[in-house]
Amino acid sequence: MKPSGKKPESSQGNDPYIVFGAPDIGEEEIAEVEACLRSGWLGTGPRVARFERDFAAYKGVRSDQVAAVNSCTAALHVSMVAAGLEPGSEVITTPLTFCATVNAIIHAGLTPVLADIDPVTMNIDPAAIEDAITPRTRAILPVHFAGRPCDMDAIMAIAKKYDLVVIEDCAHAIETEYHGRKAGTFGDFGCFSFYATKNVVTGEGGMIIGREQSRIDRARMLALHGMSKDAWHRFGDQGYKHYQVVEAGFKYNMMDIQAALGIHQLARLEDNHLRRKQIWDRYMEAFTELPVSLPAAPAPDTRPALHLFTLQLKESLCGIGRDALINAMYEHGIGTGVHYLSIPEHPYYSDRFSWEPKQWPNAMLAGRLTVSLPLSAGLSDAEVARVITSTSSILKRGSGS
Repeated sequence: MKPSGKKPESSQGNDPYIVFGAPDIGEEEIAEVEACLRSGWLGTGPRVARFERDFAAYKGVRSDQVAAVNSCTAALHVSMVAAGLEPGSEVITTPLTFCATVNAIIHAGLTPVLADIDPVTMNIDPAAIEDAITPRTRAILPVHFAGRPCDMDAIMAIAKKYDLVVIEDCAHAIETEYHGRKAGTFGDFGCFSFYATKNVVTGEGGMIIGREQSRIDRARMLALHGMSKDAWHRFGDQGYKHYQVVEAGFKYNMMDIQAALGIHQLARLEDNHLRRKQIWDRYMEAFTELPVSLPAAPAPDTRPALHLFTLQLKESLCGIGRDALINAMYEHGIGTGVHYLSIPEHPYYSDRFSWEPKQWPNAMLAGRLTVSLPLSAGLSDAEVARVITSTSSILKRGSGS
C-alpha cells in the first residue's frame, strides 16, 4: 500500500525505492523462460508437468495428487466445486484474509461465515469455528496467515466431529509445517499461491493438493473447461487425441511460461527461506524496544513459512497511526503492506451480508493496526538496514522517545 503520486527518493540519499514483496528472480528463471518461448510451447505443457512433479515431491505427495492452476483463487474455487458442496452450504473462514478467500466461497455458490482470530497467532480460532457451526455448515477454510500454521489438530478434530470438508488456504504457507506434516496435506484440499509477492513466484499461478483421488481428478478437469484431456496430451507427438467435455468447467490452467519460473523458484526455496530467516531475526532484534507487538514465536513442533513480517502498533504508545506510518515509510522510500483490513471493513461484504467489523473484534483490531514490512530473499543487507533505521526512527519520533 502506498500513496498515489510520484515516488520519492529515499530520505537517506538516492537509494532506490524498496518495493514491498519484490520477487527474487535469478538467471535460471530467465533462461528457462527464454527456452520456453523458443520451444513454441507456451500453454499447459511439459514444464507445467515438471513443476507439478517437483511440487508434489517437495510436499511428499504423489504427482497425481496435485494440479497446477493460474491462481490460488482458482485453486480455492475449483476445490470447493470438486468437493461437491451443495449450493448455499456454509463455509467457515477467517475475517483476516485477502478478499479472494471469501470471493471463492461466493463464486462456488456457497455462503461465507466468519470466525474470529486468535489475537496472538492471527490465525482463525478453533473455538470460534465451533461456535459458528450451524446445521448448514459443510466446510472449514482455514488460512495459514503470514505462513504460521493454524492449529490443525483442533481444526481437523472439529471437521471429523461434524463431518466437514477442510480446504486449506496455503497462499502464505508453502514451507509451513505443523507437527511434522506440511501445510496443505491435512485437509481434503490444500491451495497454494505463486503470485509475484509469494515465496515461490510464477507471476500469477497456483497449485492444488487433493487427498482423495477422485476429487483432485475432478478439480484438474474443471480447471480446463471440464475437458477430459489437456492440450499437451491432445496435441502430442503421438498424434491427435479427441477430448470430451464432461462438465462446465473454467479457464484456470497454468501456462508453461509461468511454470518455467516456478521450477527454479522451487529449487531455491530452502535457500531463500534461510535468507528470510536472517532478515526476520534482524527485525526481531531491532524492534524489541519499539511500541509495537512483534510476531509471536512459533508454536512447538511447527515451522512457519516466514512469508509476512507484521508489526502491530500499540496505538496509545506510538503517537502515530498505522496509515501515517505507511505514508512516512513511503517518504523514506520503503514500500509496506496491509494484511489485511478485516473482511467486514469492505463495503461489498458489509452490504451483502450485513456484517459489521465489531462482530469480530480481534480481526478488526489487527486489520486496523498492523503493517507488513519488506521480507524478500532478494533484499540486500543494506536494504534491510534501511528498513530497520526508517521504521525505528519514525516510531521513536512518533512516541517522543
